[in-house]
Amino acid sequence: MSQSALHLYVDSQFSSLYALSAFVALTEKNLDFQLHTVDLAARAQHAAGYAALSLTRRVPTLQHGDFALSESSAISEYLDEQFAGRALYPAAPQLRARARQLQAWLRSDLQLLRQERGSDVIFAAARKAALTPAAQEAASKLFSIADALLPDAAANLFGDWSIADLDLAATLNRLVLHGDAVPERLAHYARQQWQRPAVQRWLALAAQARHSRAA
Repeated sequence: MSQSALHLYVDSQFSSLYALSAFVALTEKNLDFQLHTVDLAARAQHAAGYAALSLTRRVPTLQHGDFALSESSAISEYLDEQFAGRALYPAAPQLRARARQLQAWLRSDLQLLRQERGSDVIFAAARKAALTPAAQEAASKLFSIADALLPDAAANLFGDWSIADLDLAATLNRLVLHGDAVPERLAHYARQQWQRPAVQRWLALAAQARHSRAA
């Protein structure tokens, strides 16, 4: 099965941070894959063909031979277990569990922060109103957890880079790239993570999609 072609389905606007995570996971593993776009605005994710492929009818979805998997953290775990190359998770069991815990928390909490600092802040430089008190509280929680996990003067959370670094940096960059107040140590970490070549490749695709829509 590992020799089968890999296909990644992402949103046509390249504005999903979860699709970004799956794209970076594939790229960091140095895997060959074909990229396909799904027009969420046209509700193409509910079309019969895509619904038959993606169990949850969401992006990202990874297709590997006759197996398809959605949800970005599940995709990262699958790729790490299925393929050799750069590890996406720490080798030590407790650190690996902590990385997965962080991924799960980032996806299940901070709803108000995600609403008030949507991905258009990151990919289209959108400007928003000041954070509400509830969103500020969520941001403070984010900073506290990030500060507890990131060792002093460290470039990554768990020694070597992991996919959890990308996911944490993406959430922090909802604020950093908008110009909101973020502790400098965490802002520096998020900016540095954003310079990884895999992330820059996705940002170039997002910019190209924006220019195509504007043309």
